[in-house]
Amino acid sequence: MSDTVEIRHRDTKARLALTGAEPVSWRVGGTEYLWSGDPAHWNRHAPWLFPVVGASAGGAVTVAGRAYPMAQHGFARDSRFTVVAQAEDSVTLRLTDTPDTRTHYPFAFRLDITATVRDGVLAFACEVHNPGPEPLPYGLGFHPAFPWPFAGGERAAGGGYAVRFEHPERPAVPEVGPGGLLVRSERPLPLDGDTLPLDPEMFTEALVFLDARSRAMRFTAPSGAAIALEAEDFPHLAVWTRPTAPFLSLECWTGHADWAGFTGELAERDSQRLLAPGARARHGVTLRFTPA
Repeated sequence: MSDTVEIRHRDTKARLALTGAEPVSWRVGGTEYLWSGDPAHWNRHAPWLFPVVGASAGGAVTVAGRAYPMAQHGFARDSRFTVVAQAEDSVTLRLTDTPDTRTHYPFAFRLDITATVRDGVLAFACEVHNPGPEPLPYGLGFHPAFPWPFAGGERAAGGGYAVRFEHPERPAVPEVGPGGLLVRSERPLPLDGDTLPLDPEMFTEALVFLDARSRAMRFTAPSGAAIALEAEDFPHLAVWTRPTAPFLSLECWTGHADWAGFTGELAERDSQRLLAPGARARHGVTLRFTPA
């Protein structure tokens, strides 16, 4: 059995790994626009984050007074999904609870991710289903990375690359403390209204825009070419790389890392969603390439 599945529409193609339902390739007109996953810098491409986003205090979540070990960003990105529907231009991948997931997250759940390609577009429809008898606390996020540079210019301060938000955002973000936990102090950003000129040295940690005004952001090249992320029901956005890594990640999240000092239950975690028994929640993300 293949470990990946490919979908295509004319000259737009995508390939997804069954591990994590992770897109590992997105080609438009023969050019690759997803990060290669080079382990010298970061060995992932575009992981899905579930059932938490970010780090959990003490590396665990608490449910009914019991601690359960929880890796940063959850376990979905390292879990094998199954194909439940496929066409030439789309595929639906599914993850459900198992005895192993219940050692980390003691809930019944189903996560469906449907990927569809169109001209210059890779779109995702996500559905979280709670088949269990109690409310389901969950977080969902998408963490795609793209080559930087992807269309000329330089990966440097003044190299002509920027992130342009749909609306002006606050020019300050929370600090990220030890263990990846958020702290209440903020760091300023050189954000000019809706535009963040990119400098690799600003990325000591992720830039986290909690409750962002925008639902879309564009990674723009000096030529005018752009890679856009458009999010549906993901209130938080983030931008991340490492100072020497040749990629940029645009992220969208329903939840976020614990605040430093948090000791409560998973259901009390800031921005964690609670899904009623039998209910379904839907979220969407679109990646869009626009040429110069």
